[in-house]
Amino acid sequence: MPAAVGRQHTQSPGRPKERQDTSGLIARNVAQALEDNGGDMDAALAALIKRAIPDGMALLNSTRVGSTYDFTNYVDTDAIPILKKPSRDGADLIWEGRPKWRNRAVESGPAQTVTALDVNGAYLSALKTHLPIGAPRHSSDGTYDRKRSGVYLIDPPAWAHEDLPNPLGNREEPRPLWVTDPTLRLLIRLSGPKYGLCAPPVIRESWTSGSSEALLERFRREMAAARDAAIEEGDRVTLEYVKAMYAKFVSTIGESSANREMRRPDWMHIIRSQAFANLWLKAWKAHQAGLTIVRMLGTDELHVIGDWRQVFTEGRKLTDMKLKTEYTIGTGGDS
Repeated sequence: MPAAVGRQHTQSPGRPKERQDTSGLIARNVAQALEDNGGDMDAALAALIKRAIPDGMALLNSTRVGSTYDFTNYVDTDAIPILKKPSRDGADLIWEGRPKWRNRAVESGPAQTVTALDVNGAYLSALKTHLPIGAPRHSSDGTYDRKRSGVYLIDPPAWAHEDLPNPLGNREEPRPLWVTDPTLRLLIRLSGPKYGLCAPPVIRESWTSGSSEALLERFRREMAAARDAAIEEGDRVTLEYVKAMYAKFVSTIGESSANREMRRPDWMHIIRSQAFANLWLKAWKAHQAGLTIVRMLGTDELHVIGDWRQVFTEGRKLTDMKLKTEYTIGTGGDS
């Protein structure tokens, strides 16, 4: 297969640019929107959400100044068939490990109370993940290098744990499938001596580049800090604006026409997969603490039986879990 090529923003030779202080960018945007809309919070929020994509990219670009790595903004999906959609409305072949799992044995047993928990800012936390720096290049040697990241064609290992969701999500077909780096890292981790939950995945081929876990770290921290301040101050406008920025960033950096500054479908899949991997690890933490896992859904839902507050901190911080609802399952309950 041909090597992929990409377009990259690079710093000019000579003295590196000094790192910018971007800590007030989000606050300034919110203040300006409120001023432009006469203090009307709903109107200001609508305006901010409408421009969340370019504002997010402006914030990202500002945080790149003085950074160690300068990454490729654009990859040619024509040169990487696995990342290309077969049609405008179709999907490519990357499997993200999105969970849709229910513990059927528990649901059909005696009546019990279930607590549905939400992960706060799942995609925001998932921006901390190993991302390919340059354009992915193809390999068929079947090896794994932790210093690289991308997508991998693997033989999925068997999963024999009815009380735990499969880290591959609701995938039932046993044939080889393309997964991203977070899913592969999770499978390798779970196959190790500490967990011993499955056999190691077998890699058939891959599209990868040298990687870093810090590419979006300043970008993530700026939004996380603004989010924390907004929660503390009861600032609904900033909170929803930040949510729109990171959610739209993830959803539009693939092949969306809404964002013409980036085309990194590999990043989009990797970030989403990291959110699912993070959720699985929370389920494992709950399981190890003696909670019963009942359901795991989407990017941020974990349903458990037991005293969850002994395992997780309740709150709205990124490290906390939020109570969504309680319901009853089993004989005489709702399913």
